Amino acid sequence: MAEITASMVRDLRDKTDAPMMECKKALVEAEGNSAKAEELLRVRLGNKASRAASRTAAEGVVAVHVAPDAKTGAMVEVNCETDFVAKTEDFRSFVGSLAELVAKRDPRDVEALGALPLGSSTAEEARTALVGRIGENISIRRFARLEAKGRLSYYIHGAKIGVLVDVSGGDEQLGRDLAMHIAASKPKGLSGSDVPADLMDKERNIAAAKASESGKSADIQKKMVEGSLQKFLKEVTLFGQTFVKDPDGKQTIDALLKSRSASVSRFVLYVVGEGIEKKGNGSAA
Repeated sequence: MAEITASMVRDLRDKTDAPMMECKKALVEAEGNSAKAEELLRVRLGNKASRAASRTAAEGVVAVHVAPDAKTGAMVEVNCETDFVAKTEDFRSFVGSLAELVAKRDPRDVEALGALPLGSSTAEEARTALVGRIGENISIRRFARLEAKGRLSYYIHGAKIGVLVDVSGGDEQLGRDLAMHIAASKPKGLSGSDVPADLMDKERNIAAAKASESGKSADIQKKMVEGSLQKFLKEVTLFGQTFVKDPDGKQTIDALLKSRSASVSRFVLYVVGEGIEKKGNGSAA
C-alpha cells in the first residue's frame, strides 16, 4: 500500500477544497494516485450536493461589488439552510466573489453565472464543492447588475438586506443616505407607475370594502378609495416616502432630491429569503 503523506493530503485539499479527512480517505482508496483521488472527491462532493439540493435554503447573505469608478456594480443573494453557515467566512467569501464576477462579466442569468470561471474551477463547481464541505444546500438565488447613469451607492444591513442605487447629482453621503433609507423603508418602486398592478388592485379592493362599510354615497366612497390609494402610494414609493433621517419627519425623498439637485434612476433591494416559504418553527420548509 502506498504511503499517504501529510503533504499529499494538503496538496489534494488545495486542489479540491475538500475536508482533510475526506482527502486522506480518497488518497487511500486511490492508492496514493492524486489524480484518481481528485476524481473520487469530485464525484463524492457532487453526490453530496445533489442530496442537499432537495432541502429548501431560506437563510443566506447578500453581497455587493461596485467598481472603483462607481459606474458598474452588482448585488447577489445566495441562500443556505442555517444562519450559522451564513456567517462562516467560506460562505461569505464565495458570495462576495460571485458579486464581483457578475459586475465584471455580466452573465445573462444564474446558469450563465455558474458557467463562468472562478479560481481554478467554475462558479457552479465552486458551489458544489462548498456544499460538499459544509453539508447544506446552497443556492445562487438571484443577482442584479447596474450600469449607472450617475454614480452607484450601496448599503448592506447585517448581510441580510442589500441596496444598490443609481444617484445623479448630490455627493457620496447623499447616495449612502438614500441606500440606507431604502433598506429601512423598503419601497416597492420609485413612483406610482413602478408599483406592481396586482398590489395596486389588492389595495383598491381593500379600500373599496372599507368605503362600502361607511354607508356614505357612491361619490364619497369613490373619493375615499382614491384617497386611500394616494396614501398607500406615498408609503410604498421612494419619492413619496418621508426621509428616515429627517428630524422633523416631514421631508419626502422627492423634496430631498430637489433640494440637492439630484435624482435617482433606479434601485435594487434584496431581503434575504424574502418570498421563500418556511416552516412554522422558523426552519426552512
